[in-house]
Amino acid sequence: MRTFRATLPRTGLLATTVALAALTLTACQNGTGTQDEGRATTPAASSPDRSPAAQNTEIPGTGSNPGSSVAHGSNAASLTGAGTGTGQGKGSTGGATGSGTARGTSDTAPVLCNGANTRVTAQEVSRPLNHMLITVKNTGSRTCSLPYYPVLRFDEMQWAPGGFEESRPQAVVTLAPGESGYAGVRLSSADGSGENGTTGHRLTVLFQGRTPHSDGGPTAIVSLPAKGVYYDSTLTATYWQTNAADALTW
Repeated sequence: MRTFRATLPRTGLLATTVALAALTLTACQNGTGTQDEGRATTPAASSPDRSPAAQNTEIPGTGSNPGSSVAHGSNAASLTGAGTGTGQGKGSTGGATGSGTARGTSDTAPVLCNGANTRVTAQEVSRPLNHMLITVKNTGSRTCSLPYYPVLRFDEMQWAPGGFEESRPQAVVTLAPGESGYAGVRLSSADGSGENGTTGHRLTVLFQGRTPHSDGGPTAIVSLPAKGVYYDSTLTATYWQTNAADALTW
């Protein structure tokens, strides 16, 4: 049996080919056809934004821009305690200043009484016998204190008389401006038991500091009677007192 194969005329085949090409072109133009999308790509890693707006970022708790010199200065001051600095904000450590300096003493604390801020006088008394009263008046503008007892020196004497320990007051005597303190002085023994008696014509009063036998400051030169004052080896002074009667008890 014979097989017949249908054939198209050459002109028909050419027309069919042209039609298919036209359809393919149209599909590519309107997006409805199959397209080669090529190799898949991943988004590139984003680089830091270095624009001025992006860099103007505040450090939490400081309110300061780390990109500015002013902010760096203020942050350093806050951390070291040297000051509050000049930044726009203050962090959790920004409150410390640390720039103060504590004084050892107050401006109202008593100073030491001495020859620079007092007037010192000496007067012989009739009772008790062979005694003298020393008076110190505060002529300064601040309260001053009189620790311990006066150290007396007649002329160029080479020894320092002591003090009556029994006369020590319960508290150091302090003098407000214009007030006076007192010390009694036994010049010589009443029974003549003293030695090396002599007459002094010039008296220097030395003030003690806040520790025994320390230097309390300038001394005072005290006027004496023209005839001088007799004293011997029993020369002794009381501790400073707030009234003359207590000073003359010993």
